[in-house]
Amino acid sequence: MTPLGLHLVSATSAQASVFAAHASAVSVALLDPDGHGGWEERAVPLQRARHGVWSGVVDGVAAGQRYGLRVDGPWDPRAGHRHDPAKLLVDPYGRGVEGGLRWGPEACAHVVDPTTMAPLLDPATGTPTRSGLDSAGHVPHSVLLDHAVAGSARPKVPWSQTVVYEAHVRGLTMTHPDVPEALRGTYAALGHPAVVEHLTSLGVTTLELLPIHAIVDEPALLARGRHNYWGYSTLSYLAPEPRYATAAAREAGAAAVSQELRTAVDALHAAGLEVVLDVVYNHTCEGGGDGPSLSFRGLDAASYYRLDDQGHDVDSTGCGNSLDFSHPRVVALTLDSLRHWVSAYGVDGFRFDLAPTLARGADGSYSPQHPFLVAVAADPLLSDVKLIAEPWDLGHDGWRTGDFPAPWAEWNDRFRDAARDFWLADARRLSSGEQPGQGTAELATRLSGSADMFSRGDRGPLASVNIVTAHDGFTLADACAFEHKHNEENGEDNRDGSSDNRSWNHGEEGWHPPHQPGGPGGPAGAAGPSGSSAAPDPDAALRDHLRRRSVRNMLGTLLLSAGVPMITAGDELGRSQGGNNNPYCLDSPVSWVGWTLAPWQRRLLATTTELLRLRRAHPQLRPVRAPTGDVVDPDGTTDRAWFDADGELMSAQQWDDTDARVVQMFCHGAPSGERDA
Repeated sequence: MTPLGLHLVSATSAQASVFAAHASAVSVALLDPDGHGGWEERAVPLQRARHGVWSGVVDGVAAGQRYGLRVDGPWDPRAGHRHDPAKLLVDPYGRGVEGGLRWGPEACAHVVDPTTMAPLLDPATGTPTRSGLDSAGHVPHSVLLDHAVAGSARPKVPWSQTVVYEAHVRGLTMTHPDVPEALRGTYAALGHPAVVEHLTSLGVTTLELLPIHAIVDEPALLARGRHNYWGYSTLSYLAPEPRYATAAAREAGAAAVSQELRTAVDALHAAGLEVVLDVVYNHTCEGGGDGPSLSFRGLDAASYYRLDDQGHDVDSTGCGNSLDFSHPRVVALTLDSLRHWVSAYGVDGFRFDLAPTLARGADGSYSPQHPFLVAVAADPLLSDVKLIAEPWDLGHDGWRTGDFPAPWAEWNDRFRDAARDFWLADARRLSSGEQPGQGTAELATRLSGSADMFSRGDRGPLASVNIVTAHDGFTLADACAFEHKHNEENGEDNRDGSSDNRSWNHGEEGWHPPHQPGGPGGPAGAAGPSGSSAAPDPDAALRDHLRRRSVRNMLGTLLLSAGVPMITAGDELGRSQGGNNNPYCLDSPVSWVGWTLAPWQRRLLATTTELLRLRRAHPQLRPVRAPTGDVVDPDGTTDRAWFDADGELMSAQQWDDTDARVVQMFCHGAPSGERDA
């Protein structure tokens, strides 16, 4: 079968294949500048082939050609059909994207009130009516590109040696003083020697990037004058996001953007660093039924999206829609996208946002035997890269931690909660004379690899990606300085972001006095706990000492536990977001890593580096298999043993003692079977 998308077959022609099962007509619209700021368009009709695919030959094209798709068919929102040939649609298989969304009535397939952008319903049917407004000058365009092949060998770091470092392209590099200003915040900066040197000297092995698939900002953000900084709003699953490229690459076009990213991956590989992409296959940027028609909705909403019997989106993501992974074409698109990023860019793995949505059947239930999960495990290319699930979504039975099959690893939220409870929430209760919420048993379970969740089949500790922070939530420094979120700058009246932070401010809310952007105190430079100009606090020095100790305690717990640790960029530097635990729309110093360090931040970096050195030096800290407590030595030594504060073996009663605050873990030094990982 001809692969979907547009593929050059000669210097002047391309083969086109488009899936639109319910369409009555499909054409490729070739776009060229008209010299007056608009576009001349040449339509090439496609012919219906088999199984919902339309195909044809497109002549007179070359690499760099802008194009889109136009699809006609039934307009019946209750059946999920929202075809409108006036909408220019991005090709789901396009490998490049140029241009952005100009939010207005033209972007929607349905008629809207031009002031409120609310759908106007047909009084006879109570459903939206078809717009008919042409969108070509208001939406992104696909770009025809040559096929490319990754140029560097993947480092293939064993899971037992892996340390993940989660970062944002702009956030990591935007203020780095040793990166040339023209490169900061770009793909090129990722491969700059100064950034590479920080990662390698720190001792991490795997750079996990927040989404770099091409995105579109949500209309609600555009209405507030903001943008989607994190990037969880995918438009195209095969094209890189242009905004992260240098100005020179953007000016040169989509091919240059792709090459800049490829060059950065090559530079990271040359230093032995892996690149993992955070990918968002659970929903798209089109939102709910009142959102724009940019690609999937206009092509075949009834096939691509999960819809109820009234044609409304079934949302298990909290983002307005969910892709329907019970449909073979959705599974095929996702697999094709993953293979593309491995083969064309050389990426080393993927972290799947809201992964249970990708394994929900036609009835909406999650299954670890879902065809998508089976297909990935069976694919010779994809089964050889790192696969990491965020094992929860907002659907029915959405918390699935520990329930993904091999070879998947998973973010371990139970590790995060146990570490924060022990060092912060319970410590806060004790400081107030209250009873802590747990003893040491839960923490010990997490320290030794979470066997209660990751012992099924041939899974073990290395299936657990241990986290104490991530991009969403407090930074590590803020978890030790704030008990309440401070998200006012997001423009949602502090309603967004989680209120379950399991944090401790150590006596007073906020860092005081202020530090540079990206350091404690946050970018606003607030002088007092809430941005006030409070008088000097005589207890501030002791409070900050205790906070920094708590930061080190959390890092020690993370980096010396069984499993695969993940550090959030900047936590090794004491980075603060001023108490904002959800800066998804803030492309500003709030979200950027600050590189001008106070003495204590330099000491924290040295501590983190030393902890990672210890982890590398001692395989027993990173076992491949879960400990059993069995005797492994003639002298009676077991592979794992637990001792109380007096050096005596822990008793069953002590595990349940909520007053106990000390536990000692013995890890046997025999070879760990690292070669099997």
